[in-house]
Amino acid sequence: MGTMEFRQDANSVTIDMLLIVHPEKTTTVQKVQRDRQMEISASHQKQDYHGDGNANNRSGQPRENHIRGQQVETHTSEQTQVITSYTNEGTHVTVEIHPRNTTPQLLKKFSMGKGIWKLPSLTGQDNKGFQENKNSRPRLPTGKDLHAYPWDKSSLKSISLDLQTFEKLDAYASKVSVKSSIEELVRTLLLQARTDLEKVRAVWMWICHHIEYDVVEYHNKSQRSSTPMDVLQTGKSICEGYAGLFEQMCRIAGIQCMKLSGYSKGYGYKTGQTFQGDSDHAWNAVYLDGRWHLLDSTWGSGSVDDSCRNFTFRYNEFYFLTHPALFINNHFPENSNWQLLKPTLTLKEFENNVWHKSNFYTVGMLCAHPDTPIIQTVNGKATISVESRSPALFMYKMKGTKEHGLMTLKKNGMKLEVYPQMTGNHKLEVFAKPHKGSEDLYNCVLEYTLECNSVDKNICFPKDLHQPVGPSWFTERQGFLRPSHPDPIIHTNDGRCSITFTLSKDLSVLASLHSDNSSLTEDVTRRYIMQIHRGTQIEFKIHLPHSGNFVLKIYTKKKADSGNYNYIFNYLISCPNTEVKWPVFPQYYSKWAEDYELLEPLSGLLPANRNVHFKLKLHGIAKVFVQCENTCPLTLSKDGFWEGTFNTSGCTEVFVMVLENANHKFYSHILKYEVETQ
Repeated sequence: MGTMEFRQDANSVTIDMLLIVHPEKTTTVQKVQRDRQMEISASHQKQDYHGDGNANNRSGQPRENHIRGQQVETHTSEQTQVITSYTNEGTHVTVEIHPRNTTPQLLKKFSMGKGIWKLPSLTGQDNKGFQENKNSRPRLPTGKDLHAYPWDKSSLKSISLDLQTFEKLDAYASKVSVKSSIEELVRTLLLQARTDLEKVRAVWMWICHHIEYDVVEYHNKSQRSSTPMDVLQTGKSICEGYAGLFEQMCRIAGIQCMKLSGYSKGYGYKTGQTFQGDSDHAWNAVYLDGRWHLLDSTWGSGSVDDSCRNFTFRYNEFYFLTHPALFINNHFPENSNWQLLKPTLTLKEFENNVWHKSNFYTVGMLCAHPDTPIIQTVNGKATISVESRSPALFMYKMKGTKEHGLMTLKKNGMKLEVYPQMTGNHKLEVFAKPHKGSEDLYNCVLEYTLECNSVDKNICFPKDLHQPVGPSWFTERQGFLRPSHPDPIIHTNDGRCSITFTLSKDLSVLASLHSDNSSLTEDVTRRYIMQIHRGTQIEFKIHLPHSGNFVLKIYTKKKADSGNYNYIFNYLISCPNTEVKWPVFPQYYSKWAEDYELLEPLSGLLPANRNVHFKLKLHGIAKVFVQCENTCPLTLSKDGFWEGTFNTSGCTEVFVMVLENANHKFYSHILKYEVETQ
């Protein structure tokens, strides 16, 4: 009936035999033949990818990676039926192999699912004696390769890594300059790599630091050449060339590696767009420690500018062995099995997921809400929140501006409320950096599209409002503890409010008041704030000059420093009462000490021809006088207050003066009042 013959070369194994399938034990030949086919060597598949490497228009036939069921290629001859069989889902096939003209007899049972079916690996065409791993044949994903979705907020990697152990290898691999052949390059890289993980790391590091994204090739599709040797010699390519070179280098090094293709959210991607047609990006999967892992050397190497005319080498560790639940944020493979997720995502879910930039995770973000890329405002308002591993600093821009929003910092994240002042679609970008980072290193971590159907005209934030607003972990680190008003907005109907903090540091503090609807100068508006120190507690008494929205800015410096004050944070103070019209506080002179306290009168404008009671708490003072029409002394009461009542008749100004030492002959002015004209 037939003979079984193994014909083996470096690239394939062919089994000549007659296959009799027992239906009660396994699948039928008809079912087997209907399953999708895959060539034995993925490296011999010839594909014409024309991708930009960052998600834009690639023509040609997309690669198919089907891994369900048996994959069978059948051939016929006069004497035997040749069947090459490969399984990856645990299917057990029972075959009977019969010599010619004999009765069928069960000879052998193959189990080709659980574990790896090892075949001889490819060898380089001129590797000068360098031998590949004999077990490097790619094995397609099975259940043990899959990670749970969504992300469990643990490691950013799909394998446990200590990046510090790679420091010496990374430094070596990034400086290797061999370009004579791929085999020689791999041989040189592996001089410092022993384990499979180190081999993959060396290949990754070399490609990320030596292959430049070819922006010319991206704009001139007819000039594209992505063969591994061309990529090596030119040092440039698009994503197809990156992935192809990575695949060949890994296989020469004896590492199972696959080149994958699909859709991506990279250069040219617009928030909320749909994907259709040919795939637009290529990346790789490598097999390490009994499991498949994903990486993207194109995106690991750097980035292009907005016009894709210039490429900048900017190494990105995030795309090395990325956790699949994070990789799916911007990589959607043609074959869903290569998501390495359970459950897998549909293309629609991929399109509808919020666009997390790689910086989202490297800066320390964990999740964002809402988790869709397009947000519809409700009554003119949209709310976004972010959770982070540790305290972080944030910024945002809506259509390139920082206006019409209110951002507050949380201990581990932030909350942002935005109020677009025009209907239509608005691009919203969120930036972040670790709290210990330098000020100019905010990275874009999120991007949304706001669909605004109505505008809330009652919300209008002053242009001087700085983000974030209100007290937070950051203000605590600057020395402001236990705020009396933890919320960013202070509402007052009578135009007055009092804010207190406990200072944990020896600070000098200044505050100023700002409004878009006020003609008052900054020096005048400072006089609507009274600052009182009581030991480690500081109080700000605020009397607004009129209704509206005001910004209270707070600045500090160390008392020992002679330099300028530094801005720390601000509040938004809102007063809707149009009847409000408070006068300024009295004018302070330089001799007014921080620990002095004024109780009466608080208004800097005194009524004419009236008796006015004065009450102050002043420390270390010998005598206190009020100078009106006459100079009159205040009396020190038993409870430590300097008090007295005086008439404002015949006065236009009233001063409070102190004599710090009884032996001094000169008084110092500390307060000045004005008297209303009759």
